[in-house]
Amino acid sequence: MQKILALFALFLSLTASAQITGNVTNPSNEPLPFVNIYIKGTSIGTTSNADGHYRLNAENTGDYVITFQFLGYQTKDVSVNVNELPFMLDVSLTEETTSLDEVIVDASINPADRIIREVIDHKEAVLEKRQAYTADFYSRGIWKVKNAPEKILGQELGDLGGGLDSTRTGIVYLSETISTIAYQAPDDFKEKITASKVSGDDNGFSFNSAQEADFSFYNNTLEINTQLVSPIASNAFNYYRYKLEGVFYEGNKLINKIEVIPRRANDRIFSGYIYVVEDDWQLYGVELNTTGTAIQVPFIEKLQFKHNFKYNEEEQLWIKISQTIDFGFKMLGFGGDGRFTAVYSNYDLHPNFERKEFTNEVLSFVPEANKKDSLYWQKVRPVPLTVEERADYVKKDSLQIIRKSQKYLDSVDGERNKLGILDPLLGYSYSNTYKRWRISYAGVLPELGFNTIQGWNSSAGLSFASWGEDYSSTFNAFVKANYGVDDDQLRFTGGISKRFNRFNYRTFSLTGGRTVQQFNAAQPISPLVNSIATLLWERNYLKAYDLTYARLGYSEELFNGFRFSSSLGYEKRDPLFNQSDQVFIKNDVSYTSNNPLAPADFSNAAITSHEIGKLALSARITFDQKYMSYPDGKFNMYDSKYPSLTVTAEQGFAASKSGLNYTQLRAGVSQRLDIGNKGSFGFNLNGGTFFNADNISFVDYQHFNGNQTRVNADANYLNSFNLMPYYQFSTNESYFEGHLEHNFKGYILGKIPGLRALNFNLVAGAHYLSTATNKPYSELSIGLDNLGIGKFRFLRIDYVKSYFNGGSDGAFMFGLSF
Repeated sequence: MQKILALFALFLSLTASAQITGNVTNPSNEPLPFVNIYIKGTSIGTTSNADGHYRLNAENTGDYVITFQFLGYQTKDVSVNVNELPFMLDVSLTEETTSLDEVIVDASINPADRIIREVIDHKEAVLEKRQAYTADFYSRGIWKVKNAPEKILGQELGDLGGGLDSTRTGIVYLSETISTIAYQAPDDFKEKITASKVSGDDNGFSFNSAQEADFSFYNNTLEINTQLVSPIASNAFNYYRYKLEGVFYEGNKLINKIEVIPRRANDRIFSGYIYVVEDDWQLYGVELNTTGTAIQVPFIEKLQFKHNFKYNEEEQLWIKISQTIDFGFKMLGFGGDGRFTAVYSNYDLHPNFERKEFTNEVLSFVPEANKKDSLYWQKVRPVPLTVEERADYVKKDSLQIIRKSQKYLDSVDGERNKLGILDPLLGYSYSNTYKRWRISYAGVLPELGFNTIQGWNSSAGLSFASWGEDYSSTFNAFVKANYGVDDDQLRFTGGISKRFNRFNYRTFSLTGGRTVQQFNAAQPISPLVNSIATLLWERNYLKAYDLTYARLGYSEELFNGFRFSSSLGYEKRDPLFNQSDQVFIKNDVSYTSNNPLAPADFSNAAITSHEIGKLALSARITFDQKYMSYPDGKFNMYDSKYPSLTVTAEQGFAASKSGLNYTQLRAGVSQRLDIGNKGSFGFNLNGGTFFNADNISFVDYQHFNGNQTRVNADANYLNSFNLMPYYQFSTNESYFEGHLEHNFKGYILGKIPGLRALNFNLVAGAHYLSTATNKPYSELSIGLDNLGIGKFRFLRIDYVKSYFNGGSDGAFMFGLSF
């Protein structure tokens, strides 16, 4: 009954708010989706939906000329006398017939090349007219899934918020936004969202944004995971061939339909058609496709862009009025598709911006933006909902009332909280979703490992988590026990942490206990990699000491772009020695001692027992940091055109032995830059120095992330070395390290016949370390990224050459890349 009433209310709202409505079809009476419809001589316009239905707001009765514009079809002007509202007007459009009769053919010149060159030559003038503007913006996103599995990698999918039916098919995401946008060249942008709607969540906020939907083919490249070359880029002829399919007229304007043909299949490119206005040399429309291979997202099957432009006679400018992006995907045995629709209207190309019009806040919401009712949406929505979309809103709006109830959430938890036969070994969670808390048990099997200090060892633990509405605040607590068989030691650690909000992310933490800690706290060798290297290759690279500690932490973004963090703690450090010599495969090497300073000394440790207090203060500065302000939090955008700076001061104090106190200052800068279609470049430079540190503990030295396993398991290539011994260059004096890497993303290999079909990326890197006590160490590397099988391409291989003290070494490195 509730659903029937909701549908009836929706019907009434449709009728009450309808103005000029109707359907747009082709001569075969098939619906035409996303036709641009506007009242001639005004800025009032709309777009037909996927069913070909449209609704055009006309405030008064009277005579109107209504224009219907759709790529591939003849533009049609319809004169109507609207004597009462709502007014019904169905229109059938005729397919455009292109002809080459108007074209003067010169056998020595490709006419399409001439047109494209004119467009490229006039791009600067077009962009000049778009130096600043304001506009109204509407966006709708829909994502459908077909034949979804019950589980993925052992995890239950459920019905994805009520979107899936009995065939595991349906809409899993549907949202809309209404906003005003403002732009000023070269890169000032802001958006204020006045209305936001998410199907199935009456408190949700859509993540559709105008800036992320701003794809302009007038730019040389378009960023879609990687940089794709536009068909009208300055260097477009290096990537495309062109064919003039024909011409037709839009009023008195001659429109050229040009096929865009890639020169090489696996370049970062598009294919399809662009429509160019003769003499104006501007885009009239775009129908371009690309692939998951091109953007290096293998599970994407298709990606289609359609842009429509409308002529502004006063400015002599064709401006974009609508954009649709269709995509299809397939992975892990299931697939789906979706569409993002954008409509631009009410352009002002001569806005009077105030001096401080633009700030680093690029997106914000008006109060109660997500509380607009259906009557409001029917009035302002420029693209009518389809029958399927209306049904999804009604269904999920009804379901969410049920699914937020304690009875429903308890029943779902009851299923999820059932204990499995392997849970005592693998782990288990018990949730109370209604009251927003969860208790988890970490099983012993995932933590099982081996090292020569403890022998076989594992951990088990309990954790508790609670969260506020929309996860704005969180509280976590844990206790963990670790036992080593050969050293026969049971160690406990525990802690609590509290995050207060998602605006400045103020967080306090308190941790402590006793643990086996690597000398390099960054843990350059993971327990899993160390277990394999130790048992199979007899290489016990992990070196550690016994740490008993208590630590208080605090972090907060004090103001935009400035994040502060601190840590104050007490530490008791004791030496550890090898307790096991077990190995699965005996090699021609032997285990080394646990002393990284003297690997052959099994009697003396790298440190003596001592206690010390430590204070660390750190600031991370992201210059010109852009951010989005949502009602429930602040979300930073990490694509600044400036590097990030990190400054840290560390003080050791109140040591139990003389000479162990010290001061260290360090700083670093890092950045990743997209360089058009030539790939991305990243760097990370760090340096520091010690004061009064001649006799400090080896624990407090500056350690560097070396690697002796020939495996890079954490995919971090800008903070680690490939072949450098783990502790050979640790220092208590001045140091500098630098890491550089450029991923060409197909710029080079994509041009080589045979290789380009593999869709590999060429990657080049350099690493450098200089310390006061050693000669410089350096590495050069060249490798292949985007390796894998089918849609799973997250592997990488590098050949690395290291240089130190007049000698060199080379080896292949195998790793991950995400």
